[in-house]
Amino acid sequence: MITALALFGYAVAAAGCAPTLLAPLTSRGASARLGLTVWLAAMASGGAAAALGTYLVIATAVANWAPFTAAVCRSVAGDACTPLVYRSELYEGGVTGLAVAVVLGALAALWRCGRRVQRAQRQTRAHAEAALLAGRALADQVPAGHAPAGRTGTVVLDDPRPAAYCVAGRPAAIVVTSGALALLGGPQLAAVLAHERAHLAGRHHVLATVTRGLTAAFPGVPLFTRGAAEVARLSEMAADDAAVRLAGRPALVTALLAIATGAPVPGTGLAGLVPGHGASDHGASGHGAVPAAGLAATACAVPARVERLLDPPGRSTVAVSRLALAALSVLLLLLPAALAVLPF
Repeated sequence: MITALALFGYAVAAAGCAPTLLAPLTSRGASARLGLTVWLAAMASGGAAAALGTYLVIATAVANWAPFTAAVCRSVAGDACTPLVYRSELYEGGVTGLAVAVVLGALAALWRCGRRVQRAQRQTRAHAEAALLAGRALADQVPAGHAPAGRTGTVVLDDPRPAAYCVAGRPAAIVVTSGALALLGGPQLAAVLAHERAHLAGRHHVLATVTRGLTAAFPGVPLFTRGAAEVARLSEMAADDAAVRLAGRPALVTALLAIATGAPVPGTGLAGLVPGHGASDHGASGHGAVPAAGLAATACAVPARVERLLDPPGRSTVAVSRLALAALSVLLLLLPAALAVLPF
C-alpha cells in the first residue's frame, strides 16, 4: 500500500507541478525537439505512475481482501478502526463500492481518450482523401523552376483564404490554398512545404492526437491541458527548424507573415522587422481554411515563432537547454519505476 500511495502522490505532484517546472525551460524553444520530449516524458511519467499505483491497489485487494480493507480502514481512522468495524458488512460494502467506482472512472477516462483518438483519425483520413481527390497537383500551379522538389501528395485547393497545412492519411497530403499560392514566392513556398513535410516526418499529428485525447480523458488536469498546448507549440517550432535548414530563415519568416496577415511580404521586408514586432499586430486570416484534422504553418504561436526565428538563442543557451532537458526527460521516465521497486 505504501508503494501505491507513493506512486499516487507522485502522479498528483506531476499533474499539478510539472507544468510550472517545464514551462520556463521550454518557453523560448531553445531546443524544440527536446522540449517536445520532456513534455511527453512528463505526461507519460505521471500517467504511468497513476496506472501502476492503480494496478498495485487492485492486485493487493484481489489477493488479500481482508488485510486490504483493514489497512484502508486504519489509514483513515487509525486506532478507532477495530475488527468490529472493518469486518462489518456495511464497511466492506462501502469499500467494494468505492473500488468499483474507481475502476469505472478509469475505464470511462480510457474510453473518452480512445474515442477522441479514433474520431481524430477518421477525420484526418477523410480530409486527406478528399483533398487528394479535389485538389490539383502543385506542379500545375507553380511556374517552371519554382516548384520545390519532392512534391508528391501536395495539392492546391481553390480557396481565397491563405493557408497551408498537412493531414496524415494513406497517403498523407500537404494542402496549399490558392490564396496562399497567390501570396508566396518560390523560396517562401519551398519553406512552407518543408515545414509541413517536417510535421509528417516527425509524426506530429500522432502527438497532437494523443495529447488531445488525454486532455479529453482528464479535463482540468494541468499536465495534460497545458501539455497538449505545449506539444502543439513546440511541434511548430521543431518544424520551423527543419524548414530553416532546407529553405533558409528569411524565406520562412516572410512566408509565415504573408499567410498570417493575408498580405504579400517580399524577402527584402525581413530587414525591417525586429524581434517581438510584426506578426503580433495582425490577425491570422488563413486559419478559417484549416480543418481541425490539419497541422498548419500558421495555426499556432506565430508571433513567438517569428520572434524566435528573428532572434534565435545562442549556441551556449542551446547547449545548456539540451543538457537540462535530456537529464530531466531521463529522470521523469525513471521515477515511476524507481518508486515501484524501492522498499518503503
